[in-house]
Amino acid sequence: MAGLRFDQAAAALFDDYSRARLQAWIRDGSLRLQGRSAAPKHRVAGGEWLSLDARPEPDETAQPEAIPLDILHADDDLLVVNKRTGLVVHPAAGNRDGTLLNGLLHYDPSLAELPRAGIVHRLDKETTGVMVVARSLRAHTRLVRALQARRIKRIYHAIACGHAPPEGTVDAPVGRDPRHRQRMAVVPNGRQAVSHFRRLHAFAHFSHLEVSLETGRTHQIRVHMQHLGLPLAGDPTYGPGRDQRRNWPEPVREAVDALGRQALHARTLELKHPASGETCTFEAPLPADMQALLKTLEREDP
Repeated sequence: MAGLRFDQAAAALFDDYSRARLQAWIRDGSLRLQGRSAAPKHRVAGGEWLSLDARPEPDETAQPEAIPLDILHADDDLLVVNKRTGLVVHPAAGNRDGTLLNGLLHYDPSLAELPRAGIVHRLDKETTGVMVVARSLRAHTRLVRALQARRIKRIYHAIACGHAPPEGTVDAPVGRDPRHRQRMAVVPNGRQAVSHFRRLHAFAHFSHLEVSLETGRTHQIRVHMQHLGLPLAGDPTYGPGRDQRRNWPEPVREAVDALGRQALHARTLELKHPASGETCTFEAPLPADMQALLKTLEREDP
């Protein structure tokens, strides 16, 4: 390890922790080199010893709540949850309780010792589907690294307004909308965002799509589909305008309004198990509200 930066050497030795967490401990003196504080960029000579006196701080603000959870899979390292619509993932301003995180703390109190109760990624409040939660620090670190390295496959089902081509890729940066700060948009200085889609079925005014993500930006699929002129049915933020809705049969308009949310569902999650290395695939069935909309489209908008 001679010649490595202190934080690089620490990452190689303490591989249960992320580089950012180790750097924070180096800066606050919890992680030392030869018993002394050193800068993260300090080069090690080789043969030194490192000492770590720290632990992840539990989230002391979130409280356990008996919230019903649809658990698809559970083992010593993982929980896989089918998130329902209307469930916020993390506590935030305006949603201090009643979140998935609160429910997880009730389901498994030991998750309080992990960052964000082990939650590795998020879904929007009204988006349904499969999510993975780590149950150990080792699993959390490995899953976060796999997500950052784009080694976790995430596949969604969406119902878009308009005629989508049979397949395609959207490679367009996503960032904060400069005109509406509560929204995201395709912007030149945004973060790289890549989505791939495949049309599963074409209706007269809609397309049933399978969308896979290379990146996971906020509202990525919703923004990318709007960018293509294929906004998601029912999307209150990026959805279709009045001119597009005017062409729909009345029963279809009623069905989209009844959905009351964006027609987006996290269908499949494929990953390497953080303990065994085995490839695991988890699926969440299409929710009843999206199934009902598809049946209406088959009948009224063939």
